[in-house]
Amino acid sequence: RLDYKMRFYDAFLKFIDAKKKAGYEVIFTGDVNTAHEAIDLARPKENEGNTGFLPQERAWMDELEAHGYVDTFRSLHPTEVLYSYWDQKSAARDRNVGWRIDYFFVSPDLIKSVTNSTMLTDYYGSDHCPIVLDMK
Repeated sequence: RLDYKMRFYDAFLKFIDAKKKAGYEVIFTGDVNTAHEAIDLARPKENEGNTGFLPQERAWMDELEAHGYVDTFRSLHPTEVLYSYWDQKSAARDRNVGWRIDYFFVSPDLIKSVTNSTMLTDYYGSDHCPIVLDMK
């Protein structure tokens, strides 16, 4: 399924680039299913060969940023460690062995309007927690 995921990533980037080129301000959010940097998961070394932290997936995140899209959480909190996903089968949330795979990205013209971007890690009910974007 990695090939399908990478084709979707490429098609999605073309789609949002077209919107940006047409003059739209772009905000997108969701479970991107990739931890971008080592800080974005509890055990990066152990997961280097696993889907969600593969070099080609992370390279797509680099390309996304090269196109000007800004990871709002990392922009505001460059060294903070918070996760948005934990494996339920291994009770990873109890040990905070998680991944930050849920994001808000904005086009560069919107970053000045972002006042906060965070994860509500105290909210349960899913293997993901809610993420929040505040803008003025």
